[in-house]
Amino acid sequence: MGTTCVEVTVKSEEPPSCMTEAAEAEPPGTCAAIPITQFKGSRRWNDWRWQMRHRIRSVDALLACFPHLRESDVIGRVAATFPMAITPYYASLIRRASPEDPVYQMCVPQSAELCNPVFLMEDPLEEDSDMPVPGLVHRYPDRALVIATTMCSTYCRHCTRKRMAGMTEQTISPSNLRLIVRYLQDHPEIKDVIVSGGDPFTLPTPVIERFLAAIRSVPSVEIVRIGTRTPVVLPQRITDELTSMLRRYHPLWVNTHFNHPNEITPEAAEACGRLADAGIPLGNQSVLLRGVNDSPQIIEQLCRGLVRMRVRPYYLFQCDLVRGVEHFRTPLSRGIEIMEYLRGRVSGLAIPTFVVDAPHGGGKIPVLPNYVVSSSPTHTVLRNFEGMLVAYPEPNDAASAAGFDASSSPVMGVWDLASGRATALVPAGTRRIERRRREAAVAMEA
Repeated sequence: MGTTCVEVTVKSEEPPSCMTEAAEAEPPGTCAAIPITQFKGSRRWNDWRWQMRHRIRSVDALLACFPHLRESDVIGRVAATFPMAITPYYASLIRRASPEDPVYQMCVPQSAELCNPVFLMEDPLEEDSDMPVPGLVHRYPDRALVIATTMCSTYCRHCTRKRMAGMTEQTISPSNLRLIVRYLQDHPEIKDVIVSGGDPFTLPTPVIERFLAAIRSVPSVEIVRIGTRTPVVLPQRITDELTSMLRRYHPLWVNTHFNHPNEITPEAAEACGRLADAGIPLGNQSVLLRGVNDSPQIIEQLCRGLVRMRVRPYYLFQCDLVRGVEHFRTPLSRGIEIMEYLRGRVSGLAIPTFVVDAPHGGGKIPVLPNYVVSSSPTHTVLRNFEGMLVAYPEPNDAASAAGFDASSSPVMGVWDLASGRATALVPAGTRRIERRRREAAVAMEA
């Protein structure tokens, strides 16, 4: 655990949301006594505070919900290093208590988390080094990120902030919030503030509003974004009370974090719908995870499901070089392959940007298939998703205006396109070309 983040987040004067409500009839830890199938039948299942109070936080509670779970001793050792918390709702999405299940992999500790090659770091993005005041990360000139809390309803095993998330469940104090506001006032170049954590939506609504009101008091801040995974792991949190409060702080955006189609449930869709109906644009930031979603078909299904919920696929992240996540990392080539697959199969609206959040605080670097094949002063050769190559003429191109002579080159190639001697090389047998031929044949017979 990094010491810096413990120093910069202090206990709030208000306790975490799971402690603010009076205890109900069932005592905390009920999950340790009944299987998840019966647990789901609780009369308070749809109360987000109840979900927070009954998070699965111990191996005993996990075994009670999944009696046939293996490697419980390993789970305990890993959870002692990287805390575990799973909402009952999210646990109910586990279809099989095995690493073969994507939801299981994302929330249940695994022995592989203790395997750490030397190139992994606690803070690979060097957020602590870009923290001029406690709780505020200023990396890009026009943007800043506020770590409002270290608490999440569910602790993802692939978290980039494993060094702090859940180690202590703390919220930035009012005094530190004042320091953040003062810094924003002194740096009017910051136009966009992201409120993150932890998960800000695990806090009570009045505490969230305190953050938003403080940030909105700075005239130079134009956009406020909130990063939250609650629509995925705790959709009950998206209440009418919350959305009514959020409406008062537009322009406001919310980015959430769906990684697999199994997370797209009626409850999740309803939560996203409430936010969208409140006029809040929604984006999604997925992480490419080995054995979870590193399949072109799974990412396609995920992106289609997100758009149906009015959530724009925003980023597909390469897994960060964080200690405890090496087993989730995929080769960069896998992400490029997935992006190649998506182009032409789903609309541009449903295609995220594949990015690497570079070590040493280098920021997000987009990584894409190469669609620029060649170039000359007169033409740029572009490739489409089918493999078709086209010559795009540059402005004021005299050679292009004069036309081209294909007969001078018996074998057409990329050079012919770049020199303006041909306009396109079309691969045979593509679905689009075959469709055109069928339609032409039907038209001739008519």
